[in-house]
Amino acid sequence: QVQLVESGGGLVQAGGSLRLSCAASGSILSINVMGWYRQVLGKQRELVAAVTSGGNPNYADSVKGRFTISRDNVKNTVYLQMNNLKPDDTAVYYCKADIRPYYSPNYYLDYWGQGTQVTVSS
Repeated sequence: QVQLVESGGGLVQAGGSLRLSCAASGSILSINVMGWYRQVLGKQRELVAAVTSGGNPNYADSVKGRFTISRDNVKNTVYLQMNNLKPDDTAVYYCKADIRPYYSPNYYLDYWGQGTQVTVSS
């Protein structure tokens, strides 16, 4: 089995910072793209940022210049450093990874974390 475990969410005032972490573990052969999504109740889940195995990042326009995604390929962990947070950033943040597990060696499968709440007060 493969598991993604997130940490780092919480309550912060506008202008503050938080750092999210997501560690993948289990029967992992390789990991391709890792990323962060967020969802507000009643709205669709949206991409926040993603990073390839080679370290190339991609960001939603709304977070460019404020959020930084990075990963540690040895630890199978992806991070999201969030600075200058705004109330509009309030959401449940989900980690997603494209993983090739031992039990499916020919295909990358999508795995999701359980989600972590980020609340930004004004």
